[in-house]
Parts: sequence; C-alpha cells; structure tokens
Amino acid sequence: MTVPTPLSAFARRLPLPPARGLPGAAAAARWRPGLADGALHGEVFAASREASGAALALALALDRLHAARPDPAADRPDERRWLWVQDDAALRLTGRPYRPGLPAQLRHRLVHVAAGKPEDALFALEEGLRCRDLAFVIGEIAGNPRALDFTASRRLSLASEKHGVPLWLVRIDARRDLGSARMRWDVRAAPSAPPRWNAQAPGAPAWQAELFRARAHPPGQWLLDLAQGRLALRDGAEDAGGDARLA
Repeated sequence: MTVPTPLSAFARRLPLPPARGLPGAAAAARWRPGLADGALHGEVFAASREASGAALALALALDRLHAARPDPAADRPDERRWLWVQDDAALRLTGRPYRPGLPAQLRHRLVHVAAGKPEDALFALEEGLRCRDLAFVIGEIAGNPRALDFTASRRLSLASEKHGVPLWLVRIDARRDLGSARMRWDVRAAPSAPPRWNAQAPGAPAWQAELFRARAHPPGQWLLDLAQGRLALRDGAEDAGGDARLA
C-alpha cells in the first residue's frame, strides 16, 4: 500500500456544533488532525476493502514525528525503528505492509510482527510500547475479539503514556466498542477530485476521516485530498491555511 504523509493539512472541516466544555468553533478550526497534542494512544476504525486505516495511522504517526521538537543534544536525526503488528485475521484481510510503498525515510526502519491470535498481537503491542527505542507502534486487529476488551485497551494506554511511545491501533471491520484511546477515528475512502489537466485520468486519493471521540478536542469530520505530492486544501475550503509537503 502507498501511504500519504503527513496529515497536517486536511482539506475541509465539516462544521459541527461545539461540544460543551470543549474548545469553541474558532479554536476547533485552527486545530488540525495529527498535530502533536499529548494523545499517545489512538484508534482508527476502517473497512478491510481499503487501506485507509493503515494509511491514516501511519500518517498520524509521521505527523507526530514531524511536529516533535528535535533533541538539542542529539548529534544525528531520529532514526529509531518502528513496529507494525498484525494478527492473523488482519493479515488475511489487508495483507502485509508493502515496503516500497512506505515513505522513504521509514522503509529501512520497519519491524513487522505477524501474530497468530489477537492475544499474541496485544502482547507484542504492549511489549513494543515498553521499548523507548521505538519511534511509534502501529497495530492491526480484525473484528471485536474478546481479548481486546476495555481492560486490554486501558493496559495499552497506560503503557504508551508511561514509556512515551505513541500507538495507533487499526480496527479492521470492527464495531465501535468501549476503549480507552484518547482519540478514536472512523476513516473511509472519499471521491477523488477531478484531475486538473486530464479529466479522464484517475483522481488523487481522498479520504473522509471522522473524529468521534477525543479527550481535548470536539468531534468533527475532515476531507483529506492528495495531489502533486502534497496534502492540500480543496477549492472552497473554509480554512485557506497552506498545505503540507510530503516527505
């Protein structure tokens, strides 16, 4: 799969009424998904027929890396490895990560774990979160296995927060259940915008991402559009604030 990065420029935020006790509409419009905000554990719900879940998870992870402040004492850039864990059901539905399709700066740093059962995948995820030598962790688990209950979700959140390793857990063909993730997304493919020069050519990939639960932000929906190596705002977007060059 080819994964777009980063996600710091969503095309359009669909207006929703501000939630009580959360930032108002103006503050919500300035916030962009993916920017470092203290949330280390996120969940992404996606269908197995498309790679939207893994794409969003990886793009969020890269946005966080790009937004992080560099260590002034470091004599070289962050080259830590990152972990991708899949259980057997997710592996059958979505396939293994396609290394040539990954961002160039991450291809040689991938550590992939193919776990047999959801219990094994959860164990590998928790062990990965305890390793500060990992830049981030991505997991893919299909359905709603009994092993992934609220207690297991809470264990992952605590491990991520304690050791400072971000986790994005992709839930393949799963219903929304109880979970302790600080940010929970539902992502799906969206119609592509017509190409500028050739109306018969395939359009740029596009996704619609719904943030339906977040600790510090109101819920909302964003339209992500990829064109000419950039994630850019579509014509007529409310916020005309810039685009983000892909790494």
